[in-house]
Amino acid sequence: MNRRLLLSIIGAIIAVSNDAFASNGRDLRDAAARSDIRALAKVLEISGGRASIDDADARGQTALLIAIERGHDAAAIALIDAGADINAQAANRDTPWLLAGAEGRVAALKRMLEGGKIDYGKRNRYGGNALIPAAHRGHVKAVRLLLEASKIDVDHVNDLGWTALLEAVILGDGGVAHTEIARLLVAHGADVSLGDREGVTPLAHARRRGQSAVVALLEKAGAR
Repeated sequence: MNRRLLLSIIGAIIAVSNDAFASNGRDLRDAAARSDIRALAKVLEISGGRASIDDADARGQTALLIAIERGHDAAAIALIDAGADINAQAANRDTPWLLAGAEGRVAALKRMLEGGKIDYGKRNRYGGNALIPAAHRGHVKAVRLLLEASKIDVDHVNDLGWTALLEAVILGDGGVAHTEIARLLVAHGADVSLGDREGVTPLAHARRRGQSAVVALLEKAGAR
């Protein structure tokens, strides 16, 4: 067999392999979008376990990110258990870990924490960690889990100049959920004196917004 023919055969094999990889990746993402656990298992078996598990679509979304985005806990856990990359970053800078925090996906967060492979250095499109949007959106259970079981920075400042505590006050409604989140953050060492870019503190923001319960707990914590 001459060299040219051999190279041609090798190229054809690679092309077929790449096509199969892409097809398996699409099938996996489709199954994740439907939360079809049987289909997920079948694609993973066909592809050799992890071969296409982190294949991404045009927006950089993997099957795991899609499952988390759509709230399909069983599919997300199946993919995490199969070794999906929880730190794979999409075009909009979401990762499965960051998005799970933002969407309050507690079951997925727990499984990721159990795996111990979290990249705490990754940031979302606002320069935030998983805790800040969880606090903003009122996801009490997710905030509690992140504070109690992860190594997340409670006082991380995002690109807007806001910490989780500031975001819970500024973007929260002062209701039961956001008040509990403020309490949890304070209880886990959040700096109550850390203000925004203009130096406005969480307490000042809470007063401006008439969040009496938040004002009371911040004052009790020594905020000024």
